[in-house]
Amino acid sequence: MSGRRLAVLPAVTPAPDLPGWDPRWSRLVDAVDHSGAVRTWHVLDTAPEGEAIGTLLCVHGNPTWSYLWRGLASAASAVQLGWRVVAVDQLEMGFSERTGAVRRLGERVQDLAGLVDALELSGPVVAVGQDWGGIVASGWAAAQLGRREGRHGGGSRIRLAGLVVANTAASWPADAGAPGVLSAVLAPGVRSLVTSRSDAFLRTTLALPRPALPGAVKAAYRSPYGSAGERAGIDAFVADVPVGSGHPSRAALDEVTQGVGRLAAAGVPALVAWGPRDPVFGEWFLRDWRARVPHADVHRFAHASHLVPEDPAFADVVLRWLDERVLHPTPAPEAAQGSPEAGSPRLWAALGERGGDPQVAGTPAVVEMPTGRGSGTTPKSAPRTTSWAELDRRTRELAAGFVLQGVQPGQRVSLLVPPGADLTAALYALLRIGAVAVVADAGLGVRGLSRAVRGAGVDWVVGVPKALLAARVLRWPGRRVSVGDLADVARAGAARLAAGFELPAEPDADAEAAVLFTSGSTGPAKGVVYTHGQLSQLARAMGSVIRIGPGQPLVSAFAPFALFGPALGATCVVPAMDVTKPATLSAAALADAVEAAGATSAFLSPAAVVNVLATAGDLTTSQRAALARVRTLLSAGAPVPTPLLQRVRELMPLADPRTPYGATEVLPATDVGLSDILDAGAGEGICVGRPVQGVTVAVAPLDADGRAGTDLVTTPGVVGEVVGGGEHVKERYDQLWATQAASVDVRPSPTLLGSVRAGRWHRTGDVGHLDERGRVWIEGRLAHVVTTADEVVTPVGVEQRAETVAGIARAALVGVGPRAARQLVVVAEPDAAVVPGVKRTTVADPVLSQAVREVTGRNLVAVLLVPALPTDVRHNSKIDRAKVSSWAERVLAGERAGALA
Repeated sequence: MSGRRLAVLPAVTPAPDLPGWDPRWSRLVDAVDHSGAVRTWHVLDTAPEGEAIGTLLCVHGNPTWSYLWRGLASAASAVQLGWRVVAVDQLEMGFSERTGAVRRLGERVQDLAGLVDALELSGPVVAVGQDWGGIVASGWAAAQLGRREGRHGGGSRIRLAGLVVANTAASWPADAGAPGVLSAVLAPGVRSLVTSRSDAFLRTTLALPRPALPGAVKAAYRSPYGSAGERAGIDAFVADVPVGSGHPSRAALDEVTQGVGRLAAAGVPALVAWGPRDPVFGEWFLRDWRARVPHADVHRFAHASHLVPEDPAFADVVLRWLDERVLHPTPAPEAAQGSPEAGSPRLWAALGERGGDPQVAGTPAVVEMPTGRGSGTTPKSAPRTTSWAELDRRTRELAAGFVLQGVQPGQRVSLLVPPGADLTAALYALLRIGAVAVVADAGLGVRGLSRAVRGAGVDWVVGVPKALLAARVLRWPGRRVSVGDLADVARAGAARLAAGFELPAEPDADAEAAVLFTSGSTGPAKGVVYTHGQLSQLARAMGSVIRIGPGQPLVSAFAPFALFGPALGATCVVPAMDVTKPATLSAAALADAVEAAGATSAFLSPAAVVNVLATAGDLTTSQRAALARVRTLLSAGAPVPTPLLQRVRELMPLADPRTPYGATEVLPATDVGLSDILDAGAGEGICVGRPVQGVTVAVAPLDADGRAGTDLVTTPGVVGEVVGGGEHVKERYDQLWATQAASVDVRPSPTLLGSVRAGRWHRTGDVGHLDERGRVWIEGRLAHVVTTADEVVTPVGVEQRAETVAGIARAALVGVGPRAARQLVVVAEPDAAVVPGVKRTTVADPVLSQAVREVTGRNLVAVLLVPALPTDVRHNSKIDRAKVSSWAERVLAGERAGALA
């Protein structure tokens, strides 16, 4: 739109009744622009008198205005002597003056500097920007850094204190087209049609947030853009996207990119707030920010799209980050001298030791059971067995081959390979060369798995053909290597090793080793970062609980744990099952796996335990004999009812079934066996035993509102959020700065502080208590605690007592109604043998309802029976209480709630 004049309109103030808008924020400010002309800006200013601890200089993008920052302004204003928020309407945009000029990127940076001078800002200033406003804000911040250092003379009253960017660019290749859907907008004849001649571009942008913006909020965003003349700035902004090397704003963008590098070199605190559902600023831009500003904190808002500041948590995250990184920065804790992590053997060390030992080199390291069982005269396929020597050799060959492929230390590699020798060798090979393994369970489903892989920012994807097809269809990042190609990778590596090639130096103990994703049963799956030292400690802790090691084979029906066996020198047996569906493991398949390697230990998910017991009638005499030799059976991931464990002992009389407690972030935390559970007896919740060696468990007490504080106690009987600390606690959450900060926000007593290295705590999100003997009892999830007008109720104890009533198979306690009048409800699956024929939602009969009320000791407003309670995707056993709660609320309000499960 070179040479084209835009509409000329004066600056005005917005209507005072816009939702979330305080009319006292509005100011009209005159300032000199890049051309020397005085222009009038509309500015949101929460503290025009300047009484604040610092200033947040917020710059909107296209096609919004300063209304974008109303949530941040409101949150900052709620704090006495907090941050002053100054959010500008860029010239030609919002309610600022329409000057008739076409403004380029470099000119907008200069215009902003002129406004800041007119505002006479001083003291700490944090630049905040979104969309193309993020580029303008970054450019201003870099220039301000130069002024502070005196490169442009005169110095400055301002101290650049930080940079916050949200879904914006640090750079863009000159030879690339327009990013994302902007390529369609910039098509010939389209741009002006959708940006100024109509409000299609504006309405499309406002349709992106999830949950959807209220109609009144959308109307507020549209209010300064009611005519084609008022929207001309939107058109000009799109036209100024620097596509191609010859674009008039290309040099200005390159200058911003160089400025971002200077900000990084100066160590300016930076927060990158990201919405992963953005159709313009996709994952490439986030990866670019992480590469250019390695010290930046990153927080991904799982459900956010382009307008990240519209996310309900955005303001809280930014203000917390400002407090912890700008106002009260603390140095990162240093590893303690003599830390056990530093000297721990790496996961691959056992492969070389056993592969090089003539006594055991030819013995099995990994045994994979065939999925076909054979029938009639057709014999069953033989298991696939990989010896220690073969596994060690394949690991070294793959390590060399991956280096030849171009895999570099620190690069992230997603492994989408079923458990077995291929996965084991590939994982250890990648760890050995310093790559970071990204492990996400296929049980997350396509959507959850895609979110995990894309969010982790992987550089490579190693997978089976089905996974690689999904990678192409879903446009996952990274180069792809098929499992079928691993043999070629290994052969190339073997040739290089034979020619004298040496593998890279082993990674340090504090180098990133893996990103392990949580189950997703309590929200979007989170990536959990572990270092090499922490992985070694985790393997040791798991080995002590599972009772495995050299000469103690393990049958693992849960993929992540199949990977730890070889690291501990134990043969790992993969049973015949669909690893994405734990309930597909049959008793016969488990017995065959045990018999194949003479296994002494087995690790099953609770759902697998249920199906093994359900199919035990199909066992042959020899299969029963094989199970009878198992000495350790473990089940974890969700609570396992005591009667179920007692039935397991009937199949495996030598085993004391164990249910270690923990999470992806700290696993294991405690250990308990059936005998311990029976000794503990009935209590409020589930007894999960005592902390394992190297772990300290405490609780953060709940207040009257059901919220957990930050002080940690070990006082028996005190109910609170369970917090674990120890050597194998996670390093951090990946690209979830605020989630990580909240997970370690504790104040341990001096005694507890001395027992755990600084910073190595994790708030589990579970609630429970310690008893007089130091045992941990879990009473439910913090999110599922029911707070009424009179009390705080944890769910598990009530549910356990309800399940003792004849006719109740499984129960979920939830609350319905507003806090002041909240009532307790039990929603239950009936025992079909006692209460047959429940095919839809029904209210329990008076006798059953009264029995549940009496045994639970609660004045329940209702007892509802449903055919099935909903469970999580991965474990198939955790009740989705959030879903049950919202459903029960609708049912008791007389709405058509539909089926629950």
